[in-house]
Amino acid sequence: MSRLPPKPASRPGGRVSAWRYLRLFRQDIFSSQPARLYRAWMAEFRTPFFRSYLVNQPDLVHLVLQDRPEDFPKSGRIAEGLRPLLGRSVFLTNGETWKRQRRIIDPAFEGGRLRDTFPAMVAAGEAAVARLMPLADGDAVEVEAQTSHLAADVIFRTLFSIPITHHLAARVFSEFRDYQRTQPLLNLAAFVPLPRWMPRLHGRRTRQSARAIRRLITALTEDRRRAIDAGTAPDDLATKIMTTADPETGARFATSEMVDQVAIFFLAGHETSASALAWALYLMAENPEVQKRLAAEAEAVLAQGAAFGAMSRLPLARDVFRETLRLYPPVPMMVRQAACPERFRDREVAPGSQIVLSPWHLHRHERLWDNPDGFDPERWRTGNGKTCQREAYMPFSAGPRVCTGAGFAMVEGPLLLAMLCRAFRFAPVPGDAPVPVAHLTVRAKDGIRLRLTRRDAPPSAGGEAG
Repeated sequence: MSRLPPKPASRPGGRVSAWRYLRLFRQDIFSSQPARLYRAWMAEFRTPFFRSYLVNQPDLVHLVLQDRPEDFPKSGRIAEGLRPLLGRSVFLTNGETWKRQRRIIDPAFEGGRLRDTFPAMVAAGEAAVARLMPLADGDAVEVEAQTSHLAADVIFRTLFSIPITHHLAARVFSEFRDYQRTQPLLNLAAFVPLPRWMPRLHGRRTRQSARAIRRLITALTEDRRRAIDAGTAPDDLATKIMTTADPETGARFATSEMVDQVAIFFLAGHETSASALAWALYLMAENPEVQKRLAAEAEAVLAQGAAFGAMSRLPLARDVFRETLRLYPPVPMMVRQAACPERFRDREVAPGSQIVLSPWHLHRHERLWDNPDGFDPERWRTGNGKTCQREAYMPFSAGPRVCTGAGFAMVEGPLLLAMLCRAFRFAPVPGDAPVPVAHLTVRAKDGIRLRLTRRDAPPSAGGEAG
């Protein structure tokens, strides 16, 4: 039996001061939380400035995200840390501004468009396989760096029809790596209400990287605008979004607005996909028999070439990716704000209170899931798995604010996982288990190192069976 996937140790029980909690939280969100949150239906956290309620009870989560989402808008506290890069993107806005943005963006991600973007995903996967071949000699490879490269390539190919080797794409990717390293999930303004005129205390490198990324995205967007005007633009996601008019007002995105949206597409589509794919490869390395079955499935389906219709014949790849998103949801916490007085579990929730929805805790909740900390891709075919998928599984959020790219991700992730496992064997590096931490997404504290060998080469003498 394989060992349980890594999970950070919880904070010892007992109360801590608000400032102590703040320091722990900024160091590591996961280990700053007490173990009881994996069993609690709701927990209250008090600070000198506001109260937060972490909610795990499925009907309350449903209430916040699906029944009455307008009564629980996104909290501006999360926006405080991301504003330098994301501006007024769809990820940060509320109300009529958000509705208008979704009316323009959503058509680009409808089902038929996924079929159109599929060849670009395949091309990025093929490029990744070729890039990894010289590294597949049995030595340790840092796979998070490789999946970041691959996920960024997918974004550039599907959004702007350019590979990551394009000079602007390569520079955006480089700057984004710097931004990810310097940006915590929350900065001080997320905890302390500051007047609008007061500086937001973003680090110098964070501000520099955000400005550089936005300049490069502006150049890509302006180039595309000229191509659209000239009638030479490719039919990709950027063209679709930039030429879609709001059905209610007839207005299209200005260049500055499009820059905001491209920034969140890159953040959501690159960071989250890179995180999930790296963890999926780690889980395959730790579960060689599952990896062997997945590789056989991929070989049978992809040997004649990858076509969009083949995705329905990769059920194990889909279930492994789904299970990875359960154990390591790329976005570990979502924060909403109560707009009016509420009563949750016999507690009065005042307007302005923060409602924290934590996929990290909900996906491992001990009262909901069988074997909550174990890796079990077969669970999705059981009664417990099907029930929890409806009630306690939200890697892409839920309701009207569900991630626009959820369908995109559930094609991209299983496809790339299948392509990589078809080409390579992945094996753990002894004594080098990754430690999950929350940056912009759930990443490994010191990366994820795995041994790679070509699948068409004989297994190593160590007996790795995947």
